[in-house]
Amino acid sequence: MWDEELVNAAAAALVGAADGNFRTVGAAVRNTDGTIHVGVNLFHFVGGPCAEMVALANTAGDATRIVAVGDEDRGVVAPCGRCRQIMIDLFPHIEVLMPDRQIIPVADLMPGAYRWSEASGLAP
Repeated sequence: MWDEELVNAAAAALVGAADGNFRTVGAAVRNTDGTIHVGVNLFHFVGGPCAEMVALANTAGDATRIVAVGDEDRGVVAPCGRCRQIMIDLFPHIEVLMPDRQIIPVADLMPGAYRWSEASGLAP
């Protein structure tokens, strides 16, 4: 079922933070206990953190669902490849809310993905 509360939390993270230049995406993550953690991106030419990564860094490691929302009424946006790779390595069971209102397990967004966590022995 679609998680409007999570979408609204991601959008709310942008209120007062979005500047149309360096902070343009808000994200929200739901933990297993229902707690929601948010974050915003910080664009920089060296590869500043995406909003999803900031929100995930605020969790206790038990994230179950994530969504990102763009500024200027762009609505829900799909995670980039780097975020997908980090999620599949560190949060392999997380569900991702997508722009078409689908909720997709991250593993389905990365079929055949290289699993750094397994290769390095650092699986969560």
